[in-house]
Amino acid sequence: MLRVEGLSKRYGALTAVRDLSFSIRPGEILGLLGPNGSGKSTTVKIITGLLRPTRGIVTLDGATIWDNLEAYKARLGYVPEEPHLYSYLTGPEYLQLVGRLRGMDDSLIDRRTTTFLDLLGIYDDRYQAMSSYSKGMRQKVLLAAAVLHAPDVLVLDEPFSGLDVSAARLLKAFVRSLAASGRIVLFSSHVLEVVEQVCSSVVIIKEGTVVGHDSVEHLRDTLQLPSLEDVFSLLVEDEKPEARAAAMINALQH
Repeated sequence: MLRVEGLSKRYGALTAVRDLSFSIRPGEILGLLGPNGSGKSTTVKIITGLLRPTRGIVTLDGATIWDNLEAYKARLGYVPEEPHLYSYLTGPEYLQLVGRLRGMDDSLIDRRTTTFLDLLGIYDDRYQAMSSYSKGMRQKVLLAAAVLHAPDVLVLDEPFSGLDVSAARLLKAFVRSLAASGRIVLFSSHVLEVVEQVCSSVVIIKEGTVVGHDSVEHLRDTLQLPSLEDVFSLLVEDEKPEARAAAMINALQH
């Protein structure tokens, strides 16, 4: 189990995250939702070991991740929000680099690389440098790199960015299959429709604190709302988007 307990992060006088607590069990896909500036990205960076919290802990199977961060990262797969890659490498070269850094055998790297590039529809571009890849193609390479070592924990931060419809459908099915195989999945996204389709439960944060944490179905039923988008709007927005849109139109007319 991945557990976040009493997590807080301050940058000087600014508190980005305040006393967050939640857990993700094996086989569960937890959606992490929040508007811009809510502390969502800070939370993801702490969970992936890129930031240390001001207070609180993150544990995996009862062990604090900072006690042995290298061992924790060996069990972690991460798709960051921004696809930063060594663009002068080809897709297979990049995956080989990632696999070797993770201590994988070359034959296993080659076998999984061929399989993933083929299933993701970019095998025919294997000899091209990634500088020529589209955003969606680069995102596919990042996805392959995140799961290449068969991680126990997968953190996906806006994983559908740039993907076409076919690739997005494949990713949804793949994420569900990863969870069904007993893995822990944290899914951070602004695409509420996808979160509703994929995630078994959600944590909604606003201004660094949790304002909702439950299964999608129970949140909808409790608040008597038809969709996750309506639940999100009720919990985190102070004003209806229609009112804001009308005010913007009014500004254009004056």
